[in-house]
Amino acid sequence: MAIPGNLLSPTTEMVDPNTSGWTTKLNATISKGGGGRNGDGCLAVKSVAAGETQVRTVSSYSVTPGVVYEAFADASGATVPERIGIRWLNATGSEISITWSLVTMTAAAAWHRISVASAAPTGTAKAQVVLSMMTPAAPNVISYFENVYLGLPIRTTGNLFGFGTESTEIDASGWAPEVNATLSRQVPVASWSVGWYWAGGHTLAVTATAAGNAAAATVDRPAVTPGVEYLAHAYLQPPTLSSVAWLELRFYDANGNQIQATRATLAPPGTGFYRQFLSAVAPAAAATCGIAAGLDGAAAGQVLRLETVVVRSLVPLVTGTVLPYASSNFEQGTGGWTVASGPATLARSSPWGAAAYSGHYALSVTSATAATSTLRSPLAPVTEGVNWRAQIIVRQGAGSWTSVRVRTHWYDSVGGDLGTSTGLAYAVPAGSWYLLSSDAVAPAGAVQAAVEVVAVAASSASVLYVDGVALWQVLPLVDVETVPGDGYIRLTLRELPVDYLMSVYRVTPDGMRSLVRGADGLIDMQPVTSDAMVLEDHEAPLGAEVWYRIELYSSPGVISSTRSSESVALTLADINTAWLKDPANPQRNCLVVVQKAPEWERPIEQAAHVIRGRRNKVILSGRRQGLEGDLAIWTRTDAEREALHLLLDSGNTLLWQANPGMGVDDMYVSVANVSEGRIGRLAQEQWRTWSLPLTEQDMPVTTGVNGAAGRTWQDVVAEFATCADLLTVYATSEDLLLDRRMG
Repeated sequence: MAIPGNLLSPTTEMVDPNTSGWTTKLNATISKGGGGRNGDGCLAVKSVAAGETQVRTVSSYSVTPGVVYEAFADASGATVPERIGIRWLNATGSEISITWSLVTMTAAAAWHRISVASAAPTGTAKAQVVLSMMTPAAPNVISYFENVYLGLPIRTTGNLFGFGTESTEIDASGWAPEVNATLSRQVPVASWSVGWYWAGGHTLAVTATAAGNAAAATVDRPAVTPGVEYLAHAYLQPPTLSSVAWLELRFYDANGNQIQATRATLAPPGTGFYRQFLSAVAPAAAATCGIAAGLDGAAAGQVLRLETVVVRSLVPLVTGTVLPYASSNFEQGTGGWTVASGPATLARSSPWGAAAYSGHYALSVTSATAATSTLRSPLAPVTEGVNWRAQIIVRQGAGSWTSVRVRTHWYDSVGGDLGTSTGLAYAVPAGSWYLLSSDAVAPAGAVQAAVEVVAVAASSASVLYVDGVALWQVLPLVDVETVPGDGYIRLTLRELPVDYLMSVYRVTPDGMRSLVRGADGLIDMQPVTSDAMVLEDHEAPLGAEVWYRIELYSSPGVISSTRSSESVALTLADINTAWLKDPANPQRNCLVVVQKAPEWERPIEQAAHVIRGRRNKVILSGRRQGLEGDLAIWTRTDAEREALHLLLDSGNTLLWQANPGMGVDDMYVSVANVSEGRIGRLAQEQWRTWSLPLTEQDMPVTTGVNGAAGRTWQDVVAEFATCADLLTVYATSEDLLLDRRMG
C-alpha cells in the first residue's frame, strides 16, 4: 500500500514488482527478496566484502532548501545493524552531504523501523534515500529493507507540538533533563505495524544518573486555552516490568510558572513500547502546556524511552459528552468514581491492555460477595428540561452478574439530591463488550448529574469491566436545513455506528433517489469513521421539496437500519440568477446573472449514402447526443469576475442550476472556450458579459468533495512560525485549506 505523501514511487517504496528503484552505492549487490510487509517483495542487500554496505534510490527527488524532510524504512538484518540517510544533491547532481540516522542498537531479524529527518541544506535541489548495513565482517552478509518513505514529516494531526518535539528524528532539543537524568537519542529494535507511519526509529532516552527518581520535560510549550480539555499520549518503554514509569501533562501561566500537573502511571505487561493516555482541563490561568516523563525508584543507568509525544484538544468517544475523559476511559485511574452502596471495590484494570474497549485500561469493579452495588461517576453539568443519554460499555471479567442497570442521578446547583431516573437494566452475558444506555429528561432545577451503574453480582469474586462512559444531550439523529445564500442543504447525522457502511440518498417528490456526494465520491456503502457527520449537499435541486434517506450496513449488502430526514426546499431569491457549481470544490461556486439562456443543439453522427437507382438516400445514424449551446451571463463586480475565473480554471465538470420555471433542468456541463467582454466603454465599469459554450455531461460519480481532511489552524501554527512563512509554501488561501504546497 502506497504511503501517503511519499515522493518515492510505489515500486521503490514496496520493492514490487522489482528492484528497479534501487542501485548500489558502496560494497553491495541487490536482489528482490520475499516475505515483505508492504507487499511480498523486499530489497535484499548483500555485502561484496567486509565493510560498510550502501544502496540508494536510482531517482533523485526535488526538495526545497530549509524545509524538513523525513525518510524511514523497515529493516531486517540478523547479522549487522542498519542506518538510513538522506543524500542531498545540488542542481548538477553532485553530493552536498548525507544526513545519517543513528545506528540501530543491535542487529535483529524481526522487521524494525529505521528513520531520519533533517532540513535540506542550502543549495540542495534533489534528495535520495540511502540504506546502509554497518560494517559486515565478511562478504555475503544480507539485510532486507522495504516500506521506504521520503517526504515531508508525517506528524499527528492536531498535535500542539511540532514534529521536532513529537519525535526525535531530528534531535532532542525539544526536551531537557529535569531530575537525576541525562538525555540522548537511541534507535532500539522497535517493530511497529507496517501502516503505522507516525513512529520512527529514533527515541528519546531518559537515563537515570543515579539511583532514585529520574525525569525529563519538554522545553517546547505550546499555547493552550483555559477551560479546554486536552489529551496527551506517548509511547513509553520501561526498562523492567516492575518499573514505575509515568507521563505527566503540565500547564503553565503566562510567566512560565507551573500551575497544574496531571500524571498517569504505566502498568506495563512487558518491556516493549506501550502508549499511555492522560487528560486534563486547562485551568483558568493556563497559557501554555508541556509534557514530562520519568521513572520512580530507578536504578542508576536505567533507561526510559519515549516515542510519538502528542498533546491535542480532546476528541471524545461520543460527541457532546459532559464527562471528562479521565472519568470515561480510565486511562489514568478510576476517574473519580465512587461506590455509593454495596460491597464492590474499584480499581483501574491492570496491566496495560488486559481489559479495555477504548484506550488501554478500563474500570475494574470487583464484588467479593453475591450482592448489589451502586457505582457513581463524578458530577457533570447538565441543562434542565432536555433529554440526556447515559451510556456505558461493559464486559464480564470473572464470576457472573445477574443484571447491570444504567441510570442518571440529578442534582441542583448546591448538590441537592433531585432523584434518579428509572434507567434500563440489561443482562450481560460473558465474552463480549456490550453497550448499555438509557435516556431521561433532566428535572426542573437540575444543573448537575452523575451516571450511576447498579450492578448485581450473582457469585462471589465477580469482576465487571466498565469503559467508554458518556453522558450527553440527545439531539435528533438527522437534522436538515437549507443555506440558500450559498446554495446548499446542510445534513447533520448523529449517533452513527463507527465502522459500519453507509449510503446517503436525496429523494425528490417523484420518488427518484440520487446519491449524495462526500469526500470520497458518492456516499454509497462508504465506511463510517465518526459517530457524527455534517454533509453539505451542493447538488440539491432548487425549488423542490427533497428529503434524505440514510441506510446503514453492518457488512456489505447487509442493511442494519435506515433513517430519514424532514423535507426541505432550497430556494433562489432572484429568478434572474443561476448557480454555476463545481461538485469537487464547492468553495468556488458562483451565483451569476443570466443574460440569455442557450439556444440548444443536439448533434448527431450521420453518414449519408446514395444508392444507384434509388430516389432517397440511406442515412446511418448514431445516438443523438446531449445538449450543446452558449450560455450568456453577466458578472457585476470584480470579485464576481475573479470568482468565475477561479471556477472555470480547473476545467472540471460543472453543475448549472437555474430557478424552477425557467424551462431548464439542472445540468452537468463541460465549458469550452470562454469569451469575456465589457458592456460599456468606461474602464471603471465592473460589469462583464460572458459567453460560456456548454456541452451536457453525465454526473461525475467518483469525484469527491475537497476539504481540509481534519487539519485545523493548530496544524498550521505547529509547522509555521509566521504568516509570512506561508507565502512561500501556499499560492492561495484555498491551497492552504487543502494543504496543496507549491512545487
